Amino acid sequence: MPTINETHDPTMESWVDSANKPSADFPIQNLPFGIFRRRGSAETPRVCVAIGDYALDVAACDAEGLFRALSPEVSQACESSSLNRLMSLGPSHWSALRRRLQALLSAVGSDRANIRSTVEKKLVPIAEAELLLPAEIGDYTDFYSSIYHATNVGNMFRPTAPLISNYKYMPVAYHGRASSIVVSGTPVRRPMGQTRPLSEPVRFGPIRELDYEVEMGCFIGPGNPLGTRISLDNAEDHIFGLCILNDWSARDIQVWESQPLGPFLAKSFTTTISPWVVTLEALAPFRVPAVSRSKDDPDLLPNLFSERDRNSGGIDIRVEAFLTTQEMRRHGLGPARLSRGSLRDLYWTPAQMLTHHASNGCNLRPGDLLASGTISGNSKDSQGCLLELTRRGSEPLKLPSGESRAFLEDGDEVTIQASCEARDAVRIGFGSCSGVVEPPIG
Repeated sequence: MPTINETHDPTMESWVDSANKPSADFPIQNLPFGIFRRRGSAETPRVCVAIGDYALDVAACDAEGLFRALSPEVSQACESSSLNRLMSLGPSHWSALRRRLQALLSAVGSDRANIRSTVEKKLVPIAEAELLLPAEIGDYTDFYSSIYHATNVGNMFRPTAPLISNYKYMPVAYHGRASSIVVSGTPVRRPMGQTRPLSEPVRFGPIRELDYEVEMGCFIGPGNPLGTRISLDNAEDHIFGLCILNDWSARDIQVWESQPLGPFLAKSFTTTISPWVVTLEALAPFRVPAVSRSKDDPDLLPNLFSERDRNSGGIDIRVEAFLTTQEMRRHGLGPARLSRGSLRDLYWTPAQMLTHHASNGCNLRPGDLLASGTISGNSKDSQGCLLELTRRGSEPLKLPSGESRAFLEDGDEVTIQASCEARDAVRIGFGSCSGVVEPPIG
């Protein structure tokens, strides 16, 4: 588990002025990784990190010999067109690269020789960059780790027993569809599907109950061989970093198709992720204890319990969802905030999710993506999807434009933002994750 060290020093500043603003998502203490090319170009995608309003071309820095002190494996990974190779290397390599990047971008020491002038030429304004999927995602698993979300949804469909009997024993999940994961900004096409509306016959056509889900995604670093397990205390050595995730959902397909095998076409049409991956090391100042379990809850089985995870397995990441309709854009109205929650409220920690995933000997691989499931808290304004916020459409939301929403309509844009704040630490952010709903084809 990464610990607080000199890379988190709140007094450290960068010679990139925009990184030093108190509201900056990407100060020098963050340095999230991504993949980019210049907008409108046919360049080969390259590794970068975000600093202030810029993307630093890490591959170009490597070509200048700025990483000679690092291992050859790190240098080779920086030349890749995805983060998979870097993800596979493990924490010591990630940390060494992070320290070197901080040294290159720090306001102290970077003026020596011509280092600053060399690095400065490798900066590309984020506004001029095309940000791509950060990794080649081989597998995607979506968990159901918020007990508040699970209880709220359960009360709608199973009011006498909202939580399924296994919920407090293990992290529940389903296998998602990696091929339909897209980067923020990609339009979201309303799916067609088979549904069974109340008092109506089964129909096939455009779905009526399109929803978003506020989640965080967790990228796997080094994997495990098939047939082996990952202990809870070692789990975070296998986590490269986190991103924002929106698992768009067709609720009317979902309620009809889910028996007996769970989500399928209701989830596989699109999942959107943010382009920046914030490393686990950058998140060290924002670690918190895991959620306290009630005295009535069952004891955790040994493979899902450790003192370390109980004391600091949670991460305090604030997540917020915003909605902008076509009408709001037409009248120049800003986005309406729908919810604000925190990853710290999850019943299961990221390490527990990973450990459970591999507990049967399932082999995880670099670039695999684990999602938290909808992040909801115990208050109305922290509920992370419209299914909860509108009580499955029975209590539509009122918007500043005078419009109302039970579920999403064509032209609606959902934006999710995430950030971390703590005493004696510099605020860091994840950027944003957004998508505009478009009508179905055909």
